[in-house]
Amino acid sequence: MKVLIPSALHSYTRSSQAEASGSTLDALLSDLDRQYPGIRFRMIDEQQQVRRHIRLFVNGVSADALSQTLQPDDDVVIVQALSGG
Repeated sequence: MKVLIPSALHSYTRSSQAEASGSTLDALLSDLDRQYPGIRFRMIDEQQQVRRHIRLFVNGVSADALSQTLQPDDDVVIVQALSGG
């Protein structure tokens, strides 16, 4: 499925989108990490929680859990919040 990648993570993918597969968000992120080593850690912390500056959307709807199931034709968007002043 198509995954839109935020610009802060382009250093891993070299692109604004990637193809990945998985039956859950967790599996999808693991597949991304297999293809682009280290990218998952930028989104998921040591307690297996989505980092506070990352939001995941499936078909335009905010995803609340990594266990959310996915379909092969879903669109996943990873959004990274910007901070500072």
